[in-house]
Amino acid sequence: MLACEISYFCNDLLKVVGKPHSIGSSERIQLSGMYNVRKGKIHLPVNRWTRRQAILCGTCLIVSSVKESQTGKMHVLPLIGGKVEEVKKHQHCLAFSSSGPQSQTYYICFDNFTEYLRWLRQASKVASQRISSVDLSCCSLEHLPANLFYSQDLTHLNLKQNFLRLNPSPSTSRALSELQRISDILKLTPLYEPIVHLQTFLLDGNFLQSLPDELEHMHQLSYVSLSFNDFTDIPGVLEKLTAMDKLCMSGNCMDTLNLQVLKRMPHIKHVDLRLNSIRRLEADEVDFLHHVTQLDLRDNKLGELDATVFNNVEVLHCERNQLVTLKISGYFLKALYASSNELVHLDVYPVPNCLAYMDISRNHLENVPEWVCDSRKLEVLDVGHNQIRELPARLFYNSSLRKLLAGHNMLGRLPDRLERMQVEVLDVQHNQLLELPSNLLLKADSLRFLNASANKLEMLPPATLSEETHSILQELYLTNNNLTDKCVPLLTGHPHLKILHMAYNRLQSFPASKMAKLEELEEIDISGNKLKAIPTTIMNCRRMHTVIAHSNCIEVFPEIMQLSEIKCVDLSCNELSEVTLPENLPPKLQELDLTGNPRLALDHKTLELLNNIRCFKIDQPSAGDASGAPAVWSHGYTEASGIKNKLCVAALSANNFCDNREALYGVFDGDRNVEVPYLLQCTMSDILAEELQKTKNEEEYMINTFIVMQRKLGTAGQKLGGSAVLCHIKHDPMDPGGCFTLTSANVGKCQTVLCRNGKPLPLSRCYVMSCEEELKRIKQHKAIITEDGKVNGVTDSTRILGYTFLHPSVVPRPHVQSITLTPQDEFFILGSKGLWDSLSMDEAVEAVRNVPDALAAAKKLCTLAQSYGCNDSISAVVVQLTVTEDSFCCCELNGVPPPSPGIFPQSVNVIIKDRPTDALGMPSSSSGMASEISSEISTSEMSSEVGSTASDEPPQVVMNENSPAYPGEQRCILHPVCLSNSFQRQLSSATFSSAFSDNGLDSDDEEPIQGVFTNGSRVEVEVDIHCSRAKEKQLLQVPVEASDEGIVVSANEDEPGLPRKAEYSATGTIGRRRGNGSVAPQERSHNLIEVATDAPLRKTGGYFAAPAQPDPDDQFIIPPELEEEVKEIMKKHQEQQQQQQRQYPVDHLADYYDTPL
Repeated sequence: MLACEISYFCNDLLKVVGKPHSIGSSERIQLSGMYNVRKGKIHLPVNRWTRRQAILCGTCLIVSSVKESQTGKMHVLPLIGGKVEEVKKHQHCLAFSSSGPQSQTYYICFDNFTEYLRWLRQASKVASQRISSVDLSCCSLEHLPANLFYSQDLTHLNLKQNFLRLNPSPSTSRALSELQRISDILKLTPLYEPIVHLQTFLLDGNFLQSLPDELEHMHQLSYVSLSFNDFTDIPGVLEKLTAMDKLCMSGNCMDTLNLQVLKRMPHIKHVDLRLNSIRRLEADEVDFLHHVTQLDLRDNKLGELDATVFNNVEVLHCERNQLVTLKISGYFLKALYASSNELVHLDVYPVPNCLAYMDISRNHLENVPEWVCDSRKLEVLDVGHNQIRELPARLFYNSSLRKLLAGHNMLGRLPDRLERMQVEVLDVQHNQLLELPSNLLLKADSLRFLNASANKLEMLPPATLSEETHSILQELYLTNNNLTDKCVPLLTGHPHLKILHMAYNRLQSFPASKMAKLEELEEIDISGNKLKAIPTTIMNCRRMHTVIAHSNCIEVFPEIMQLSEIKCVDLSCNELSEVTLPENLPPKLQELDLTGNPRLALDHKTLELLNNIRCFKIDQPSAGDASGAPAVWSHGYTEASGIKNKLCVAALSANNFCDNREALYGVFDGDRNVEVPYLLQCTMSDILAEELQKTKNEEEYMINTFIVMQRKLGTAGQKLGGSAVLCHIKHDPMDPGGCFTLTSANVGKCQTVLCRNGKPLPLSRCYVMSCEEELKRIKQHKAIITEDGKVNGVTDSTRILGYTFLHPSVVPRPHVQSITLTPQDEFFILGSKGLWDSLSMDEAVEAVRNVPDALAAAKKLCTLAQSYGCNDSISAVVVQLTVTEDSFCCCELNGVPPPSPGIFPQSVNVIIKDRPTDALGMPSSSSGMASEISSEISTSEMSSEVGSTASDEPPQVVMNENSPAYPGEQRCILHPVCLSNSFQRQLSSATFSSAFSDNGLDSDDEEPIQGVFTNGSRVEVEVDIHCSRAKEKQLLQVPVEASDEGIVVSANEDEPGLPRKAEYSATGTIGRRRGNGSVAPQERSHNLIEVATDAPLRKTGGYFAAPAQPDPDDQFIIPPELEEEVKEIMKKHQEQQQQQQRQYPVDHLADYYDTPL
């Protein structure tokens, strides 16, 4: 008898579910054709021969119900256990019969003997089989076909993830109520007598709330899986199934664990109650539960746990609860998993002499319990991410301890004198260690791995006191300390060292003689130091495959290209000027990064040779930005493959996305696949650009982008998936003076964090099982969460791109968050899963806040993550921001801007007179400051502007009666309150060149003309340039006259204000020394000047569309004969101003002034 496992797909159960079938849609078809078919007994006249489609698919015969049709409803006849017989009365005819008391028979007449023989052989093989295992999972079944139980050999039945209900509720949804009700689905009748031999019954992911009492007759049933149903307590019928030894009820709706029920089930040894909502254990009148040896209470809501009632427990899982105290019986305890709680007290009695593994990381423990030191068989101890200040010395004397993880604590020191230490792996990273014990490496003969990164070490202990050493240390991580050159000679005491990470220390040199002794070295990371060269003796390291030395001062390209095993070389952010290469590159070289070397110039031959490398990175020559986009952002990114040398991440960067006022950045992580990140990198930017044409709502276009991307993944997204994060910076094109908005959207574990005023501001959310709403949604869709925390054992993210076969449990809908950028926003970071698993957001922000270069910042994050233990692929993008206050609007914040970090000067407004709308451009990209403007207009235009300004009388201001003024209202600098006699002062300038003036003094003048300054070659004329934007509620109603004037140059500032068209804000220059030696005084004076040499050159799309000059350096050139006229006009205008001041005296100077503009 041949036992086989049969998987019933939906197209094999169409008789049950009634769905149409297409012969081309099944991959299990063995034989098919159009033949004469007859159903039922052949001698009955009511049944006639009909030409129909017949298919032998898997273990079933499928016959179409429509004459001569290949599609439509199909009849399914199971053949296992049935018969295939020759019909002698008809030529080339076979009779197909199913098994069981309700068997059916189909007769098929074949066209020729060949077809007849082929069907006879194939169908006979199927009918002769005996089925022992049936898989009907994920078939959307509400009831089961009776012929499933005809076989006498059925022992395993899988009904996972269907719609099975024992007692359907009256409130069942309409979609389910329209189907047949299956209240007696599991009740045993004579028809189901063979089911008593069932041994395995899988019912996970259904809607069961109870089990039928008839199950007690299944005496051979040894495994029943009831996970992810709707049980609120343990079914009583399980007490009668004495062959069971494991209770599987994870993912149900239990809020209380009644230990009395477990006491009545002495045959149960393993209890799995993960992912319920258990808050307490009811132990009334229960002394001990001797039979339970494994207890799993992960992901519940326990605040305290007294598990001493399980006195024979061997393995206890209670991770991700809310435990503050934990009590356990230690008689037979072998493994304790209690991480990610709030433990402050852990009591195990008696001392667990059988304990081999204990994980109590990510709690609030302040010390290691004393009983831990007495556990004689303890091999692995993880106390990381606690608040432990000191490790007991006796812990290191434990002869069985092999792995000690004590990182991310508050250790100030380790025990001074260590003897007989047998630890092989020691992790003390992220503590406050100033030094390591002097005899740590002398006595640690078994130490193979040491990670002391992120401490305050200045020196290393010696490994030997003589030339002979017993060190077997292979991996040494010392990144982010204060180590100097003095510690380098001590490394020679570890001749078997394979991996050395000493990045971000204070190394200035690495002696060649010391490098020569590290012959077994395979990977070295010495980035972030002050090294000027890599020693040539690196050639002695014949096994070297990875050299990472970015962010140093290396000037000479090292001779690493002579190493035959070299695979990865990173020399970015150095001072290389040339590259020396051998005639043939190393055969295994896959990555060479030379970005961030501004002096590096490669000839054509070298470039041609390096382009043969799979991943070769070098700075592209800058073409300049002639578009006039503001330099608000700049970015740097890096990628690194994991331990399998497989790059499963990708990054996206577009500084000028769609137009020059937008940017797009992204990071994509495929976990273990390369295809999905590459597809996302190539496609998502185009999809987003299309969605931006449909809607401007940030949440809408981001969500649509991810949903469309899900569809475009096609077949690659069916079985594969990937995390993604997108960051889009945009500026409203209809509001040139408006704000920049940053929108972040993410799925999976790729995330974004913004540094605002030195503090991290998360912009992403990681959707995993620990999210209450996500867990609830997953349970509603009856997905199975395996013990490793993954949906159906595939992914631990509930929102991710791809994995379409897990829909609707796993969806691509992203978390979207938009934020207005302010001057306090310094940079933001996009990172893949590997980055955020190794670094917290606070640590990442603090690590790169003082790194001026975005590329170096991204490199640093990647290096830190690798040194802290990340073995996955990593991608990091750092985008540095320079948001000036002219690009920030806080009107929605009631006019109160966030506190300034103090790095931006005071900002004031710019006012521009009416001009054609097409003449108003964008801010300059060189500085992003609207006040530093270089206007290019002709001499005649300038003289006429000055003259018209001096002679025009200001119009009378009319106040709107229906619009009350609010002098005390706080508004942003872009949209200030407009008052009839006030404006916010803005500094700007127009510069005139002349060879006949000196510091504003003419040959006939004793005093300089007020408002005009020169430096011998230029006449600097003070101007006020302001703008305002139209508002729905104007506080002023001012008559506006049509004007073709562009910029008005004036030396007068005290005339009543005129209407303003558009507003900008800029950075002032009060008290700053000019390029010509002049200094603007720090006072509320009208004579504040913005020098044109300090302002950026006007570019296409800038604020002003003035005619371009042949030579951009010769701005506002005025012939000598016109210079006198300009001075006279300015002097006359000044006299008029003084006369008006005498007519309208004021008691004190106001904070805001009106201009004659």
